[in-house]
This record gives sequence, C-alpha cells and structure tokens, in this order.
Amino acid sequence: MNRPEDEEKIRKAFKEKSWNEIKTYDSWQIFKVISEFVEGFEKLGAIGPCVSIFGSARSKPDNKYYKMAEEIAYLLIKKGFGVITGGGPGIMEAANKGAHFSGGKSVGLNIRLPYEQRPNIFIDADKLIEFDYFFVRKVMFMKYSQGYIVLPGGFGTLDEFFEAITLIQTHKMVTFPVILFSKDYWSGLLEWLKDKILHEKNIDNDDMSIIQLVDTPEEAVAAVEAFYKKYALKPNF
Repeated sequence: MNRPEDEEKIRKAFKEKSWNEIKTYDSWQIFKVISEFVEGFEKLGAIGPCVSIFGSARSKPDNKYYKMAEEIAYLLIKKGFGVITGGGPGIMEAANKGAHFSGGKSVGLNIRLPYEQRPNIFIDADKLIEFDYFFVRKVMFMKYSQGYIVLPGGFGTLDEFFEAITLIQTHKMVTFPVILFSKDYWSGLLEWLKDKILHEKNIDNDDMSIIQLVDTPEEAVAAVEAFYKKYALKPNF
C-alpha cells in the first residue's frame, strides 16, 4: 500500500517533461554523483585494512545482537582492522561504538533517508561520509572492505550481503570473507539457497562456499583472520 507521500512522488515522476528539462536535470545529477565518488575515494583511500559490519538499524542497545556487534568490532580492532558501517543507528552504531572505545578506526558511510538513518556519534569525525546515492555508497563498501560480517537485519542488510556474494561469484571483485553471524537467524536462508537455488542448479557448490556461518564474535573475527593468514592483506584496489 502506497504511503500518502509516495502518491505525490509517483504523480511527479509521471508528469510530462520537456526534453530540455530532462537533459538539464540528468546532466547536473552526474556532477552530484561524481562529487560523492571523489569525496569517498579521497577520505577512504588511506584508511588501511577494514572490515564492514552490517545489520539492522532498528536494533536497540538492549538487543543481544547490538552487544555482539560491539564485541565483534572490539575484537577486530585488537587484530589490527578498522571498522566500516553504514553510519546509522542499531547494529551500525554498536559496531562504531565498539571500534571507537577500542581506540581503532571507526568509519561511517551514512545514507540520507527520510526516516530511520542519522549518523551515530561514534564515527571518527574525519571518517564520516554522507551519500544520497545507494550505488555510490555500495562501491565504497566493496572497494575499501577486507571482509563483511553480516548480523541480523532487514532488506538493506540482505541487499549488501547479496551484492557482495554476486560480485565475488562473477569475479568482479577480489574474494574476501563474507560471514553471516547467528545460525538461528540465517540458517533458514542458507537452507533455502541449498534446497531451492542450488537444487535447481542456478548456483553451484563453489558459490555456496563463498558464505561462512558463525555463532560467536570470536568465530567471526577468527574467520577473517584465518583468511588473511592464507592471503596477503591488501586493499581491494
């Protein structure tokens, strides 16, 4: 069901425009996209090895996954990694908080949204970047992360997770650890992928091996560390 504000956006989108209006808007939009890429590249180009932590923006501080995200970030910092999040509340805030109080790099890639998303206070002042475009923000995650740890979340979390495994599967991105955190939360998804997608031969066993499933902060960080004991640690560019 459409929200009242969506009705106006739909009507505006279908309103007839002149060729000059379309061309002018699209041309200026290109410069806005470029500016977001430039700012992201300049700020993130020297941050060093970091792991991105994803999860619900709606998780409260008393949620068990909020507390686990803090611990994961703390352990990553102690292993020499920085932490990148989507910059908002919930799991993102928890991860930035864990990194901040551990004395490590706390990076936030915030997306401007009409609700739910505001930058949290635990991001390093020089490492907060705000985006209007999801696709630019995704490039920054992919380019400057040495791994993904995916805690329970909603559509946005799933979007980041599937984007990563798709780019790794298609060899458009250097392989790195993609770790789902919480067997209770994610086991059903993995079973569905095996029973339906793999069974229909729409993916193969090698594709499933991209994904790791863990249940404790120690296991999550150990999976990242084990990967980089085998491969040289380097940025994805």
